[in-house]
Amino acid sequence: MENQKSKIKNQKYDSYQSPFSWRYGSEEMRGIFSEENKYKLWRKVWVALARAEHREGLVSKEELEDLEKNQDNIDIARIWEIEKDTRHDVVAAIREFSEKAKIGGGKIHLGATSMDISDNAETIRILEALGLVEDGLKRLLKTFSAKIEKYADFSCMGYTHLQPAEPTTLGYRFAFYAQDLLMDLELLQFVKESLKSKGVKGAVGTSASYVKLLDETKAKEMENGIMEELGVEAFEITNQTAPRKIEFWLGSLLSSIAESLNKFAFDLRIMQSPGFGEWQESFGSSQIGSSAMPFKKNPIKAEQICSLARLVVNLSKTAWDNAAYMLLERTLDDSANRRVVTPEMFLAVDEMLNSSIKIVDGLIINESRIHKNLETYWPFSATEGIILESVKKGADRQQMHEILREISMKAWETISGGNPNPMENLLEENPIIRLYLKPIEVEEILDAKNHIGNAKEKALKIADIIKKL
Repeated sequence: MENQKSKIKNQKYDSYQSPFSWRYGSEEMRGIFSEENKYKLWRKVWVALARAEHREGLVSKEELEDLEKNQDNIDIARIWEIEKDTRHDVVAAIREFSEKAKIGGGKIHLGATSMDISDNAETIRILEALGLVEDGLKRLLKTFSAKIEKYADFSCMGYTHLQPAEPTTLGYRFAFYAQDLLMDLELLQFVKESLKSKGVKGAVGTSASYVKLLDETKAKEMENGIMEELGVEAFEITNQTAPRKIEFWLGSLLSSIAESLNKFAFDLRIMQSPGFGEWQESFGSSQIGSSAMPFKKNPIKAEQICSLARLVVNLSKTAWDNAAYMLLERTLDDSANRRVVTPEMFLAVDEMLNSSIKIVDGLIINESRIHKNLETYWPFSATEGIILESVKKGADRQQMHEILREISMKAWETISGGNPNPMENLLEENPIIRLYLKPIEVEEILDAKNHIGNAKEKALKIADIIKKL
């Protein structure tokens, strides 16, 4: 709560601020994509480069020590002031670093191009952000796992085309959402393992400047040493930047997670609507659903998830564009949008995951309404079983179909008037049906638990997979 108050207090109210700077996303994710973290990572890359060049005799001990001593001595306001003149953010940061490190400042960025610094730093930020997303996915999966185990054999009505279909179990339905998230987790692992960066290869990726400073072998060894220190692997082939395809993969991952969360949140909104009334998003004692209608209990967090998911999938298209339209060795038309696209996709997914965890953990299950819906609609679907069992015992299939059609129409008319479904009584009392099926057999066919197949076992398998994460 104190962090929230501090965050609100420090807002700048007379100028536009992105909602992601305070409303959506966690402080941890905002910290990763903060200007402070960006410049610290740039300094980290510059110092790693200086260390490698010191080993090759290009940077003296005194120069390196000066750079190391001032590595965290950053004045962001000064960088922005310089950038007003230079109109180049990396050059501005170099000059500000040089002002602080007066001994080693002359060797900052030796042999490098801007993307040798910013691309590597951005890859580190993406890895940090993926760590938060991975943690969120696992926490959400564990929250779903508890619900799956609790409701593995809890029968409920299944719906296709938003119409009553056949019974399933609530745990099986939850397992479907969890299985989607497990696929997202698998995709995340793939993206993490595939995530490489520019390395230090100069203006068009040929390492020409480093080969001139050293030689081909030493230039490669130096790059390997720098990347090992940074904890990031380099692509073998780059142009001025790392391949933007990797960010397309990243966008695909984040939009995939958004799709999974949207599916769950949209289903919740349907289940919370009065016509279904089976689930409900938790609602705070002081929470307000509508400024005009005091009685409203809206699924606002689920709606928020769907809203942010729509944003993420559209932002991910920009990552595709950046990869597809990176002309020849490099154009700059990806630069401005990447400052928005990557952080906001991560912040949106971060918000969606945290909201989903709270929703699933506090989800209100209206068991009596689920039973009522099952009793109301399942008997209609069970008529197929009546036909099959009676025909097996000698009944005429067409005659039975007509009898059940007439019974069904009568039952629909009854429930349309707001009364309980009389289907079971009508079936048990019908003289022709009684010729082939005893009332107890009809009752057994109408028991939804006898028509859920292996839903319980399959749902629990998903829960077991989650436990082993």
